[in-house]
Amino acid sequence: MKYDYLVVGSGLYGAVFAQEAKKAGKKVLVIDKRPQIAGNVYTKEIEGINVHIYGAHIFHTNNKKVWEYVNRFAEFNRFTNSPVANYHGELYSLPFNMYTFNKMWGVVTPEEAEAKIEEQKKAAGIKEPKNLEEQAISLVGTDIYEKLIKGYTEKQWGRPCDQLPAFIIKRLPVRLTFDNNYFNALYQGIPIGGYTKMVANLLERIEVRLEEDYLKDKENYDAMADKVIYTGPIDAYFGYSLGTLEYRSVRFETEVLDKPNFQGNAAVNYTDRETPWTRIIEHKWFEFGTQPKTVISREYSSEWKPGDEPYYPVNDEKNGALYQEYKKLADKESKIIFGGRLGEYKYYDMDAVIASALDMAEKELR
Repeated sequence: MKYDYLVVGSGLYGAVFAQEAKKAGKKVLVIDKRPQIAGNVYTKEIEGINVHIYGAHIFHTNNKKVWEYVNRFAEFNRFTNSPVANYHGELYSLPFNMYTFNKMWGVVTPEEAEAKIEEQKKAAGIKEPKNLEEQAISLVGTDIYEKLIKGYTEKQWGRPCDQLPAFIIKRLPVRLTFDNNYFNALYQGIPIGGYTKMVANLLERIEVRLEEDYLKDKENYDAMADKVIYTGPIDAYFGYSLGTLEYRSVRFETEVLDKPNFQGNAAVNYTDRETPWTRIIEHKWFEFGTQPKTVISREYSSEWKPGDEPYYPVNDEKNGALYQEYKKLADKESKIIFGGRLGEYKYYDMDAVIASALDMAEKELR
């Protein structure tokens, strides 16, 4: 049987493209090597709670077109991301706002907070931030950097902060108000019933085959369709012929607790270096759960190795240069379209993945 498009991967990019291709009257086959759909946004029901199996995903966007699009496939609740930082048992507000500054320094007014940050920035002698450490101190001062950024970031990336690029922390929200919303986004929420349900709606009436590994039988799969939308790792596609791109991976320890409330918040970041996990997610609070039990996941960041799940591209100079070499090879593949976080070696928020898939579909299908 011949298809117009073979879509490799049933995550957001693949599911959105497949939906648009089907709508355009194309014959589409979606394959995924996992036993379930939805890629890393996969949610699984445990004790009546939709658990984010591959880490917390909170939908937020300023893109009205994307927001209207996802609302065709799911109803979103009013969840607002207001994480808490735990430093050796001291609790602080994330994003950094007037609650954070008051707890850290006892300041009460925005002027006092601003003056304190400026004083610490001056004392550190930073004019042009050259790395993440200097960027962080210039944004929030030394105290907040030492307690709430340094340990967490070094656990997250497995590298000292002065060896990480400044841009990683440029979007850090710092507010001289009491606004506890982490994202500066007009639209925000969680799909009621979980992300898997939303992706299933995107893939409705589209043929999907699970536990099928494209790279193990590439020739046969390629022969099944006129074009291939590939959302796997770009270096794996080329058999790592130029070397391996680096990622950070995440390991989860998930447990069901026989109590209704463990931490009172969806996300608590552990910002000291000594606690081995980076954060604990309590999944029920994404959907304002009232279940008698709760499910928590501890997240441990680790260096990626083949066989692990790749999560965050390490977008430093070395990996950026290697990706550009792979991209040159990708551009020569007339039948294959590379898309998504792994196909483009790019840290994408969910709305950006969807926007990218819609743009590609528009170019490809018009």
